[in-house]
Amino acid sequence: MEKHISVLLNETISSLNLNENSVIVDATLGYGGHSSNILERINMGYLFAFDQDSEAIRHSTDRLSKIGANFTIVQSNFVHMKEELAKRGVTQVDGVLFDLGVSSPQLDDAERGFSYHQDAKLDMRMDRSQKLSAYDVVNSYSKEELSRIFYQYGEDKFSNNIAKKIVEYRAQKPIETTLELVEVIKSAVPMKFRMDKHPARQIFQAIRIEVNHELDVIEPALEQALDLIKVGGRVCVITFHSLEDRIVKNYFKEKCEIDKAVRGMPNIPLEYLPDFKLVTNKAIVPSEEELEQNPRARSSKLRVIERIK
Repeated sequence: MEKHISVLLNETISSLNLNENSVIVDATLGYGGHSSNILERINMGYLFAFDQDSEAIRHSTDRLSKIGANFTIVQSNFVHMKEELAKRGVTQVDGVLFDLGVSSPQLDDAERGFSYHQDAKLDMRMDRSQKLSAYDVVNSYSKEELSRIFYQYGEDKFSNNIAKKIVEYRAQKPIETTLELVEVIKSAVPMKFRMDKHPARQIFQAIRIEVNHELDVIEPALEQALDLIKVGGRVCVITFHSLEDRIVKNYFKEKCEIDKAVRGMPNIPLEYLPDFKLVTNKAIVPSEEELEQNPRARSSKLRVIERIK
C-alpha cells in the first residue's frame, strides 16, 4: 500500500491547541495520519475517530494501538457523531477535525473504482456495505440526473454532452468498468480540452460525491461538532474542492457574525455577541515545501473556528 501523506498536518495539529488531557474527535480517520499525531500528544486525554471504511479502520487500529490504548474507533459516517458519542457518555469535547478528502490508499487501490487511471469495476463506495455504487449511478440515472450531478458536483462544462453519451452507450450494454466509462467521457469532450487536464477527473469526482452523499452531510456534521465543542475548543476542517470549501466557509462565517439587530451599537450586550470566532479569516493552504513532497495537497484548504462563549 502506498504511504498516505496527511495533508496540512503541522498546521492542523497546531490549530487544534492540544494538551495532554484533550478529548478530540477525528471525524475522518482514514489511514490514521492525523489521528496518530493527535494520540501522541494526548496521553492523558482521549481520541474518538470515525470512519465508514473497514479497510481503513483495520489499518488504523493497528497503527494507533502502537501509540496508546486511549482511543475508540466508531464505524459510522461522521453525520452520526453526536449520537455515537452520546452512547459512550460524551457530550463535550476539546476539538474536532474533519479531513474531507479521499485518502491515497483508497484512490490507489484499483479495485475500489475511485481512479480514472486504473481499470476496475465501477464502485466508489466509502462504506462497502451500502447499496448505491458508481455502477448504479452511471447505469440507472436519467440523462437529466446525470447532467445535473456532473454540473453541480463536477462543475464540468460538458456535463450535458457527457450525460447524453453515457445514456446512448448504455442502451447497447451496461457500463461496467472505470476505463470503459473514461472512454465514453473522452468521446463526449472536444479534443482540445483533453490536453489541459484529464477529461474524466471532474466527472469521477461528481459520481463519488453522489455515491457517498459527501456534500449533504457536511453542514449537519459541522452543526454537531460546534454543539460538542467546549469554550476554547476548536473545529478544524480540511477541504479539497471549492464545493466543500464554500459550504464550510459560509457556515463558519454565519456562526461568527454579530446579530443584525445590534450590529453597530457601541456596547453590544454579551448575549448578542457570537459564540464563535474564526481563528484565521483566510483559509490556510499548503506550503511550497509540502506541495513538492505531496502534489495531491495542491487544492487543500484548512479553516478553523473556536468557541469563545
